[in-house]
Amino acid sequence: MYQLVNASFQVDGKKILKPTSLVFKSGKVTTLLGHNGCGKSTLMKLLSRQNKTYSGTVLLNEKEVGSLSSQDFALNVAYLPQHPPVTDGVTVRELVCFGRYPWKGVFGRYSKNDYQIVDDAINKVGLTEFSQRFVATLSGGERQRAWVAMLLAQQSTCILLDEPTSALDVAHQHELLSLIRELNQSLGLTVIMVLHDINMAAKFSDELIALHSGQVIASGSPSELMTTDNLKKIYGMDLSLFTDPITGKTISYIA
Repeated sequence: MYQLVNASFQVDGKKILKPTSLVFKSGKVTTLLGHNGCGKSTLMKLLSRQNKTYSGTVLLNEKEVGSLSSQDFALNVAYLPQHPPVTDGVTVRELVCFGRYPWKGVFGRYSKNDYQIVDDAINKVGLTEFSQRFVATLSGGERQRAWVAMLLAQQSTCILLDEPTSALDVAHQHELLSLIRELNQSLGLTVIMVLHDINMAAKFSDELIALHSGQVIASGSPSELMTTDNLKKIYGMDLSLFTDPITGKTISYIA
């Protein structure tokens, strides 16, 4: 579905992302990992058309993303930036209704079907009882669920999430990622996201892509990537590993 072909990005002659070729698997959860400044968010901004490549191309369904109209792109891809816009004075239901915009345009009237899609999206994220609450009055975890509901109402086949858990405590991180995983599996959504926590990423992802200094240094399934050598390359420090006796998943920790 998504493919980078020797795609790079630079600012004022400084290479932020070196020529990179990647294929993101449709219907899977892929997580970008690495320390701050490694190129994760830059790569995400290329996928979401927030930035244009310096060289190479980004393809969506074998078409250059830049060649797609804004509407065609939005009908395929929904994007949640690291810092969503301020939502003062907007209720949960009003926010989720924004997800129907690509289907309706500026002056389009919402039908009963549109509102049903909105209400279904709110229900899927467990916020039905908060639908008339102002988004600003919700907890951090509830706000993130509201934004995810807006993405669902957009009915795109792929969602891009740039650090969706950055402002959440551990419990709400786990809750949100569990929701994203469940939606991926039940709706067949393709999910590409940026996370910092390697253990959360390994638990909720099908594929991991690690970056360092603007280039991909490791990729594969969580079991393939979670080795002491790979973690040393990614984070520049020694991390130990153990296998969870209940889930069988590999978990990293600082010895």
